Amino acid sequence: MRPDTPAENVDHTAEATRWERTADLYPEDAEALLLRAAAHRELSGDRPAATALYDRLLASDAALDQPYLVRALKASNLWEYGHEAEARAIITGIRMAAPRDPAPWVIVAESLEAHDELEQAHETFTQAVLLLLTGAGTSAPDGPKPPRATHPLLFGRHRVRRMLGAAHDEWDALADTVHTLPITLDELHDPKRVWSLGSENPAELEAEIVRLRAELGAYREALSRPFPVAVLHWPATELSELTAAYPSLAEEYPSNDAHLAAIEADLRELASSGTGNLGIVTGTVPSYEAFAASELSSPADPALLPQYATTLAARGRAVAWPPEQTAPCWCGSGRTYGECHGAD
Repeated sequence: MRPDTPAENVDHTAEATRWERTADLYPEDAEALLLRAAAHRELSGDRPAATALYDRLLASDAALDQPYLVRALKASNLWEYGHEAEARAIITGIRMAAPRDPAPWVIVAESLEAHDELEQAHETFTQAVLLLLTGAGTSAPDGPKPPRATHPLLFGRHRVRRMLGAAHDEWDALADTVHTLPITLDELHDPKRVWSLGSENPAELEAEIVRLRAELGAYREALSRPFPVAVLHWPATELSELTAAYPSLAEEYPSNDAHLAAIEADLRELASSGTGNLGIVTGTVPSYEAFAASELSSPADPALLPQYATTLAARGRAVAWPPEQTAPCWCGSGRTYGECHGAD
């Protein structure tokens, strides 16, 4: 499915089947591929089939990259078709495990919120914020800027507190500082906004339409997961093996340092030209050789490299660029991005 395909034109059942077939072809990428398939199963209304895919991942012998995300998605899906008790048990288990990834926290808290469990949702958002932000050295409101991945936690907590009628606290203030839309969070999360939709005053209706458009834009951005424009990265050992096996590629990769510098330069050039959703995919020689065989082409052909990068991105292997300044650098040096390739 193309990222710009209107939702109403998507055959979600067919898309789910396609992702499942792809997962069978690339079992090493099954986690990312089956999560896409499960999302389409949910959108098609076949929630039991989505649960079966989540169970397939959780029962797999292969270690999952994001096991708590899979559990959170399963809990959210179960609750939507009547399995509330099981969903609550999974949510409780996730909260007790206290994962360091924001995504499962957002999903379980929003699931509680969607079912009017506002107090529980607030407790869950707050637990996640305290765990992931104070534990990471961020202390509202004067600490370092929180990572982008944690913004939905701050926004969700702010939203639930508005519905509960709670007064602003320091974390709400921090949410305001990282919010970038022209409509303020207080306006977006005002529980009384719905009443203005019944107003006979054209000015009030127009103002509410502006607010709704801003909120819809933010929601679409949060849900959008198009394939990134990905640049191919070879770890040093893989690059040495690649150029030894296929000397013609040495022209593309004269050295490891030049390779790393070219990646950062290319991504910065793309960003400066206005290209969004950039990412990095990491190649391996066996994977590249298998891809070349599937394309009936030689691995020595440099024209195959961008196709390989695009294929890895389509299989969910891309890591977003740029990282946070305090996150590990994408090159694997062990230093933070701000100390390494992000220093300039």
